[in-house]
Amino acid sequence: MSQSPLAGEQQHPPAKTTPDLVPYISADRTIPEFTVQAVVLGAVLSLTFGMVNAYLGLKVGLTVSASIPSAVISMTVLRGMLRRGTILENNIVHTIASTGESLAAGIIFTVPALIFLDLNPSGFFIFLLGITGGLLGILMMIPLRHSLTVSEHHILPFPEGTACAKVLIAGDIGGASAQPVFIGIGLGAVYQFVMKGLRLWQDTVVWSFTSLHKATIGFELTPIFLGVGYLIGLPITRVMFMGGVVGWFVLIPLFDLLAGTPIGIAFGLGDDIHQLAAFPIWSKYVRYVGAGAVAAGGIISLVRALPAMRQSLQRALQGLHAGHEQQHLPRTEHDLPGIVVVGGTVVLGIWLWLLPTFQLDLIAALLAVGFAFIFVVVSARMVGLVGSTSQPVSGMTIAALLATSVVLLATGHTGTAGMGAALTCGAVVCIAIALSGDMSQDLKTGALLGATPRYLQMGEMLGVCVAALRAGWILFLLHQAYTLGSETLPAPQAKLMATLVQGVMNSELPLALMLLGGTFALAAEALRIPSLTFALGLYLPVTTSASLILGGLVSWWIHPKVTGGTAPPHQERAILFASGLIAGDALMGIGIAGLVVSGLDQSLAVRTAGSGPAGSSPVEYILTLVPFVALAWGLVRMARKPE
Repeated sequence: MSQSPLAGEQQHPPAKTTPDLVPYISADRTIPEFTVQAVVLGAVLSLTFGMVNAYLGLKVGLTVSASIPSAVISMTVLRGMLRRGTILENNIVHTIASTGESLAAGIIFTVPALIFLDLNPSGFFIFLLGITGGLLGILMMIPLRHSLTVSEHHILPFPEGTACAKVLIAGDIGGASAQPVFIGIGLGAVYQFVMKGLRLWQDTVVWSFTSLHKATIGFELTPIFLGVGYLIGLPITRVMFMGGVVGWFVLIPLFDLLAGTPIGIAFGLGDDIHQLAAFPIWSKYVRYVGAGAVAAGGIISLVRALPAMRQSLQRALQGLHAGHEQQHLPRTEHDLPGIVVVGGTVVLGIWLWLLPTFQLDLIAALLAVGFAFIFVVVSARMVGLVGSTSQPVSGMTIAALLATSVVLLATGHTGTAGMGAALTCGAVVCIAIALSGDMSQDLKTGALLGATPRYLQMGEMLGVCVAALRAGWILFLLHQAYTLGSETLPAPQAKLMATLVQGVMNSELPLALMLLGGTFALAAEALRIPSLTFALGLYLPVTTSASLILGGLVSWWIHPKVTGGTAPPHQERAILFASGLIAGDALMGIGIAGLVVSGLDQSLAVRTAGSGPAGSSPVEYILTLVPFVALAWGLVRMARKPE
């Protein structure tokens, strides 16, 4: 991450006005904004996109922004179907909706770790965790609002927030259409239903080469990977692919070759490797190399962010000191009162300490609130620089989790109780980070549109509470249907959190393998390869890290040939279509999970699917490849469709 925008900045309190920022709706105009219809639609979309991102994050280890799709759907419903709705109402809808996907990211990155360690979190506990971490992130972000989104208008680009504002303005003057989103949702859902519900073809192709000591490559050919790969692009997907190749085409054969030798014994490689297939070798050994690489990559990204952290903390303290005590502020400067911000933060901290459900003592509660504040400040500024997708949420959470685990262990918190306390603190911090980044982007969108900040802040709080209601339910449903941590839903981030906490508390980390992973991360940095992205590819199953590059290749194919490096309108259509594919696939995946739990899935199948991936016959290959190629071509055609 480049630090150049901050170089030589003078330290001074936030300016009261910034003439360069001219909102779309002027401050002296008052139009409908925080209305019943906007709140209801936003809450529905918050639930929907929250479920989508929960499934996506557990499967891929990444989440995607719901801001633009929710904004376009909002315009279609309010302006197209109901023939009413202002641009500021549409902005409220998208603001509430985006909290669902952000809360889902914070929860699925951490809470499944409690399940992996047999700590059995309840649905009520997950609900309380969601609203506590979410509200902390929102409240702590509010004092930064003016400085980040107004005073530094030309310093912080806020890529997602600015893009969403442009989409809403285009829709207000008649230039945006939700058709690609709904087409993508329909195709993604139908594809998933025919593949997983009717079982007409399998989703995965895998090649394992026994002559090369079990070197393996494979792809999961589904709409969700095509869409995610397209959205994050070739530069990121190819680095993840490199990590997957190192793990499955280099380390697995190497471990199989060295097992039982003196070098292998030094790394804890037992003779049982010779009897194991590729996936068990990855699960038992290679995954720890990936865990070490992810931890090192997260720390590296955090060290790189230290200058931004220092600047952010200074600005935050200046903002709190200066406050917004001026009388007669324009509508576009109306935040929630300071007493709500400070009082709410204190109450939530006491809530963490005294509520028996959390099982935290004063030290643990202070650690949770303290780390939440530090990383909320970092996150709020970082998304302004590099965007929500690129901010290292995992790296910041890992740093907070390791520090918390060490402090708790030193203060006598051991065993199951110590691990539970550390993970609870880590979950609060992770959720707060995710929500503060989302809030920062939404407030930037609001500043560009001329929205009233306090309505956006109220909308975010409402969205958090609504999304938290279903967070535990969807997690348990997916666990019962697919088993979290399995090849189907690996939940990589949470698995890593559980590994690190358990290792610190029990002093049983496979240090040799993890140090090897750290060496890989350092080598990637030395070669100017993004270490955290590479490490995530190394940590994920090959059918995940390799599959994403297919969407990345489609993105590379479309952009130079269609847009010549510019975005709208072709790229916008393709982005909406890809977002729809992800949503349709994920929603149908959740629906099929319900059928699996109820036992009705067997009655839907029209053929008996193989027990493993495609590859048992040429027919299976064809049945798997042809529909996916057709879907990828549909994405290309959507981008090339003329106006």
